[in-house]
Amino acid sequence: MARYLIKRLLLMFPTLFGILVVSFFVIRLAPGDPASQKFGGVGQATAGVNAERGTEAAEKQFRARWGFDRPLIVQFGLFLKRLATGDMVSFQTNQPIWGELWAALKVTMLLNLIVFVLIYVAAVPLGIFSAAYSNSPLDRFTTLVLFILYSLPSFWVAEILRMWFMGTLPIMGLRSQNFAEMSTFEQLNDYLKHIVLPVICLTYGGLAYVSRQMRAGMLEVIRQDYIRTAEAKGARKSRVILVHALRNSLFPIITLLASLLPFLVGGSVIIEVVFNIHGMGLLSYEAVLRREYDMVMTTLMLSAILTLAGILVSDILYVVVNPRVTFEDS
Repeated sequence: MARYLIKRLLLMFPTLFGILVVSFFVIRLAPGDPASQKFGGVGQATAGVNAERGTEAAEKQFRARWGFDRPLIVQFGLFLKRLATGDMVSFQTNQPIWGELWAALKVTMLLNLIVFVLIYVAAVPLGIFSAAYSNSPLDRFTTLVLFILYSLPSFWVAEILRMWFMGTLPIMGLRSQNFAEMSTFEQLNDYLKHIVLPVICLTYGGLAYVSRQMRAGMLEVIRQDYIRTAEAKGARKSRVILVHALRNSLFPIITLLASLLPFLVGGSVIIEVVFNIHGMGLLSYEAVLRREYDMVMTTLMLSAILTLAGILVSDILYVVVNPRVTFEDS
């Protein structure tokens, strides 16, 4: 297994480099660049007609400074140099991106960790119960409710909740204006009140999807011959489900980790915009609009690293769940 892990870790580097190359050139297909965003339109209107030549000169100097007037392959080399040295900056403010990035990352990761825990704590038992009592009236009702939840667009639910709970729960941000003046208990209470609505909007879709995956995995397992054998020997249904079937039915849930982990970094643009949460989703969206290439590329690379890490963790968990799975042929 150690040899397999080393091989997978080494393969991550060319994979990440490939993602880096494709992402860099795809982003550059979008019209405009940081210079046009900084000096075009609003910048010229602010400067006035008489200062148009000065604005053009400043834009030209800006492009030359950051290499935006050079071929794409040269710009890519300059980007790799900044990435290697950690000198990733905001072109609009000429400041390092790390402070702004870390502040947004903490917000998104804390919020989404809560969401993930709620999703799995609720979805796994719900999926097991639905499979154990498949086609029962309660299973059909649960399936209908979850199907409806999964089909509801998050932006619509967010706006409905904002209207319903306006005046009852906070609907903007993650903390009150006097947050710094509160005691520790009051700060915790204030934070919990602020995250109730965003957490609901981020949870219901994932809960519906994961629970259906858990149900499908459990149904496939309990139809196997060894489950029928255990039942024929007189084992209780709860023991058959929780001891004999549960482990093998977890494979679809484990596989989902690869796609869910990047959400810790990416966040949700829609929910963060609606509730004015300054997390990674909102930051990435604004970075794309401002053509902040370093910020966008850093976010993409973090998501790529988490995706590859999620795939690797999933493979390891396969062995933990079922020791018969090996990596000898990998």
